[in-house]
Amino acid sequence: MEAGFFVVLAALPYALVPLVTVLRVRTSRHLDDESATAPPGAPLVSVVIPARNEEVNIERCVRSVLSADYPRLEVIVVDDHSSDRTAEIAGALAAGDDRLRVIRNLPLPEGWFGKQWACSTGAKESSGEVILFADADTVHSSDLITRSVNAMVRRGADLFTVAGKQEIVTFWEKLVQPQIFEMMAIRFGGSEAMTRSRHVSSKIANGQCIFVRRDVYDELGGHALVKSHVADDMMMARRFFTAGKSVVAMLGLSQLSTRMYRSLGELIHGWGKNVFAAGIDSAPLGAFGRFFFPVMLPAVPLLRVVPALVLVAAAVISLPGPLVIWAAIAQVCLLIWWLFIYSVIDESPAYALLMPVGAAMVFWIFLRAVLRGKRVSWKGREYTSGA
Repeated sequence: MEAGFFVVLAALPYALVPLVTVLRVRTSRHLDDESATAPPGAPLVSVVIPARNEEVNIERCVRSVLSADYPRLEVIVVDDHSSDRTAEIAGALAAGDDRLRVIRNLPLPEGWFGKQWACSTGAKESSGEVILFADADTVHSSDLITRSVNAMVRRGADLFTVAGKQEIVTFWEKLVQPQIFEMMAIRFGGSEAMTRSRHVSSKIANGQCIFVRRDVYDELGGHALVKSHVADDMMMARRFFTAGKSVVAMLGLSQLSTRMYRSLGELIHGWGKNVFAAGIDSAPLGAFGRFFFPVMLPAVPLLRVVPALVLVAAAVISLPGPLVIWAAIAQVCLLIWWLFIYSVIDESPAYALLMPVGAAMVFWIFLRAVLRGKRVSWKGREYTSGA
């Protein structure tokens, strides 16, 4: 009886964590509930798109932004010294629409990350009362800006961020991306959990789509606030919050989509550059959490692999009964949870069966990130986050 009690107790987190996550995420608010009609006296919105070697994405992104039904719009693509056809493609689009300008970024100053410097350059060239910083791998619906501006006005937001749909196409994208975003949901909850939180460590933004009021952005120092942080979006939200400004997040699954990485190599390199260097600043429990973060980060996906490993091992060697029972209970809980997740994101339930494989890959990505520390390599540049 005592052994059974401890087996159930050890398996309990595998059931409780999903339940708590669902309860926290379901409080999210959606852009679908905002008006799609521009407000009276609609402010000029400047869309700044930093782009370095984005020839695969830039046309799709810019065309989607230019399709906006918002009445007052300017778009600035900042070519950050691309070595591919990014500037050429964006320039051809600008020739057909006077709302779009393409500018070449200034040389990168010491102590700045490239994206932040490009955003800063674009902001200085813009005229809008509201600035939207949008990643080049995003696709915008025609009503994204209108609904977002209405939400900003209604909720009194100084910084407003939209979390959209993540496009997952290849095998490894479908195994890795849901796991990492699910971990983020566990840590931060839904959009309202973040918006309502009074704790700076719970503030986060989606750098793929951030609206700011220009006067507040300029008042606080613009992207110089976060010039040396790999997670500039998260740190921007926190800088605004600590300055007493309003930070609001909403879901825009019908308004925004992003395909972040297109191959296993991009997944490993892309997530590896920031899950540790940025995640350590989000560790709960303050200094205690930061101290143990190098262990906790890879431990999370590892705990998802262990039940499956135990069951496989039990098929070939003799293992203690309580251990096998624990593994079976934990694996069933994980399977139910991932069947639910893949149904929500409209993917085949077969991927839920492969969850341990995805978790093993996430473990490897996290372990590499921990070993690399705060050193960041991205698009031919080397940085130290937070330096």
